[in-house]
Order: sequence, then structure tokens, then C-alpha cells
Amino acid sequence: MRLGGVQKLTLLDFPEHVACTVFTLGCNLRCPFCHNASLVVPERALPDEMPEEAFFAFLENRKKVLDGVAITGGEPLIQPDIVEFIRKIRALGYAVKLDTNGTLPHVLKTILDEHLVDYVAMDIKNSPARYAETVGVPGFDVKKIEESLALLRASGVPFELRTTVVAELHDETSIQDIGAWIAGNQKYFLQSFTDSGDILGSGFSAHTPAKMREFQGILTPFVPKTALRGI
Repeated sequence: MRLGGVQKLTLLDFPEHVACTVFTLGCNLRCPFCHNASLVVPERALPDEMPEEAFFAFLENRKKVLDGVAITGGEPLIQPDIVEFIRKIRALGYAVKLDTNGTLPHVLKTILDEHLVDYVAMDIKNSPARYAETVGVPGFDVKKIEESLALLRASGVPFELRTTVVAELHDETSIQDIGAWIAGNQKYFLQSFTDSGDILGSGFSAHTPAKMREFQGILTPFVPKTALRGI
């Protein structure tokens, strides 16, 4: 596993769990507004990698404090040994939350079929018409996202969908198209873009809180559990 480090304690990343967050290196998308550029393109910042042995030693020492591990990135599912990595975490008695961009449904299926995760958060980057632009991959095929969503809905595993909303990429039309595309009873969060100082591109900004609430109203008829996060 290529690990970029660990956040030793979080009460927010994994619902109803006292957890740590481990960051994997590398991603198969190039979203220009991504706030973790040094994780997505490690060569850009050359971060110090965390040895896998050090991470598991940390987990061994934190058994009395933590009950969960949130795995994020980058995109964790591009790691060739991600399934075995999760198995090792579960063998230590930890619950597991997975963050994914939904582009690797065949890997997600293995993880769900083996009941290796307790919660999944999957990104919905934009409407189908604007997906390629938003993820920085010309000709991107949204069928992968649809397949991943179908797998989650059939799995019985609690999950959420989430969209980082960027003023230059999301408007009323794209928000309504997202709603029609993912319509259902799952939890769905809109989170506002923030410039972390470590983004891939430039020239991006956030919508106002009032506009975010307007978007929530557009989505609610399609996805009743739509909520705002960090607004």
C-alpha cells in the first residue's frame, strides 16, 4: 500500500465512530478543484510515504481509543492490495469506512461481497453531461459511476453520496440533472468548495450559502435526504 499518512483521531469522518483516517496516494481522476493535490499526484509534492508496517503498529497501539478506520485518498481502490489491506484492518477488530470516487466498480464489488466495509462514501462529481469536465478526464464514461451506485444500493451496506459544489462547474441545470440521475432514498450531501492551498487547478470559488440552500431545494424532490455539509 502507498500511504500518505494518518489523521490520528476524527469524530467526523466516520459516522458514529471514534476513528482515524488513513490517506492513500494516487488517483485515477484529475479533478481541477481537488484539495488534496499532493495525494492525487504524489510526484508534485513528493510527500513522505508512511510504511504500512508503521500504520498497523499505530492501530495495534490505539485499540483502546479507536473503533474505526476511514480510508480515503486519493482514490483507495486504485491500490492493487486494497482488499488485503482492509482485511488486515478488520482482523484487528476495527470497523471500516471507505471513501471512493466510484470509478472502479469491480473492486468495490469484491469489497462489498466480502462484507469488508461498514460504511461507504461515494462522490458524485457532477451531472453526466459535465462529468468529464469536472473530473479532468476527456471522454469519461459515467456508466462506471452508475454501476457502483447500483452495487451500493443492492449491498445493504450504509452509504452516502456527496458532491463538492464549485461555482465554475455547478449551476442550477447541472444540480437538477444530478438529482434526476441519482434519484433515490440514500443520504446525499452537498459540500462547498474550499481552497486548501493544495488544489490541482486554479480560479475556482464557492457558491454562497444562500445558493447552496437553493441547490438543496432543487434536489430534495429527487433525493429527500439531501443535506448541506460544512455550510
